[in-house]
Formats: sequence, C-alpha cells, structure tokens
Amino acid sequence: MINDQLEQLRYPIGHYQAPSAITRTQLTGWIKEIKEYPAKLETLVKNLSKEQLDTQYRPGGWSVRQVIHHLADSHTNAYIRYKWTLTENTPTIKAYHEDRWAELFDSRRAPIGLSLTYLHALHAKWTYLLEGLTQEQLSREYFHPESQKTFRLDTVMGLYDWHCRHHYAHIQGLIQRKGWITTGS
Repeated sequence: MINDQLEQLRYPIGHYQAPSAITRTQLTGWIKEIKEYPAKLETLVKNLSKEQLDTQYRPGGWSVRQVIHHLADSHTNAYIRYKWTLTENTPTIKAYHEDRWAELFDSRRAPIGLSLTYLHALHAKWTYLLEGLTQEQLSREYFHPESQKTFRLDTVMGLYDWHCRHHYAHIQGLIQRKGWITTGS
C-alpha cells in the first residue's frame, strides 16, 4: 500500500507511453501544452511562500523550487536536442545527470522567477520552431546514449507534453494535500 502511494506521488499522471501512431491532432495538442505551460506553471506557484517553495512534493523528492529549475534545465536540453536533430544526421545527444543538476546551488536557492521568465522565452521560441516543422523533420531521430535507443522528434514532443503535465501534477498535488490556497490550483 505504501509503495502504491509513493508511486502515485512520483508519477501522478502515470508513466509516459508513446503512442504507436501520432496524429496531427495530437501534435497540435502537444504544441499547445508546450506553448501555454509557462503561464500555467507561473499561475500555480506565484503565491507560494519561500517555505512552501522549499517543500518536497513527495518524500525523497525535490522541492517545488528544484522542480521549477529542473523544468528550465530539462527543456533547455530538449530544445537543443531538437536543433541538433534538425541539423545533423541522427546525432548522439548529450545526456546529463538531472538529479545532480537539481542539487546544485542555483537549483536549491535561486529565485523561481529566473526560471519562470526563462521558461516563457524558451517555450515561445520552442513553440515557434515546433509549429514550423514538416512531417519529414518530425520523423528525424537522435540517439540517446543512456538508453541506447533512437527517438523521433514527434515522439519526443509527446514526451515533453507529458513532462510538463507530470511536474505540474507534482506541484498541484502538493498544494492540494497541504491545503495551500493559490489562484492557480
């Protein structure tokens, strides 16, 4: 029972499942989520206190602050991976230790406004790129050295739609469990 509860806290919307076929409707929805996500996230967290921002969303998990800075780091890597894949033939991307990045001083202490502002600009630029991709470009792939697999850009778009909703649910769930009142929850 405790393991089920911890799994629910860790994956509140479930694990990512790549669809076997991707429709134009799905792509449009994923782009919309990526485009609107920074504003939704900012609305969710803007009224949280320093103590609330430094609260872990689950036992053994990151603080809300770390999650927000992780989103900026992760989505930067995703954007760069798109650029590599669009300009190189099946590039091997650079993996990174997201858990170690989350423990760095900036992830643990920096004001969240830095990453929120950055996410607004990054997602606007990323959306602009995504909206202009052809089907041929969306079928391009990169190689991930950790999993030893290739990933298509259209599938990766679905992964980052999930990633946005996944971390939003972490923060929203914490706010609900703690009974914190914000305008975004």
